[in-house]
Amino acid sequence: MRIALFVTCLADTLYPETGQAVVRVLERLGHQVAFPVQQTCCGQLLFNTGYRDQAVPLVRGFASAFGDFDVIVTPSASCAAMVREYHPRLAAESGDPGLARAAAGLAPRVHELPVLLADVLGVTDVGASFPRRVTYHPSCHSLRMLRAGDAPLRLLRAVRGLDLAELPSADVCCGFGGTFSVKNPDVSAAMGADKCAAVISTGARVLCAVDSSCLMHIGGALRRQRAPVTTMHLAEILACRAGPVSPASGLSPAGGASPAGGASPAGAG
Repeated sequence: MRIALFVTCLADTLYPETGQAVVRVLERLGHQVAFPVQQTCCGQLLFNTGYRDQAVPLVRGFASAFGDFDVIVTPSASCAAMVREYHPRLAAESGDPGLARAAAGLAPRVHELPVLLADVLGVTDVGASFPRRVTYHPSCHSLRMLRAGDAPLRLLRAVRGLDLAELPSADVCCGFGGTFSVKNPDVSAAMGADKCAAVISTGARVLCAVDSSCLMHIGGALRRQRAPVTTMHLAEILACRAGPVSPASGLSPAGGASPAGGASPAGAG
């Protein structure tokens, strides 16, 4: 299958290893991955801030970049939800029938990585090996908009050597919420502190999620607490094979946290 990668702004600018991991996993399974270079932001930031008209050109750009592909994968539940749920609405509001048809036809072809693997391709064992204790945080968009269900957990359970620890109150938001964390910093920080306490209580050395934004927020808070927990996107874990863990994962081969402390930049969240 020829699959297009929608890498997202956060992966493009801060976490390129996440996009690289997606490619490694899909190519390992025998698929060809294409990267349309004209892709840009999905427009979620503008849309969430109320600038609906200004988001329409980004909807148009997405349709132009990915319109020729039958399958599009992204390592972000929030970006996948934006394209699937809101691009058709914005296109319909634009008054452009051609754009409305294009957005409506394209939306069902966009998949978050674990949904594509487990539910569309029917694969849960991708040949990964990761001998660490891991806990999983389901992002709000994954749970409530994409309704990804247990697809990420099925993939993690199939990883050789991985010890999956249940996260208490897993369905509670981490407090990032995009611009929410900027407009309501105190509430956001308090929610992040609660999520960190839940993560630490599991005894896991790695926190996994399907949204780099959540990992950035929680990882920054964990590092400020000097907690012995690093953060990794699900794609990075699935890309791991037997042998030493890649330095890009933020883990040493012995399993301890690297000095960088994980994927998120200092002070994030």
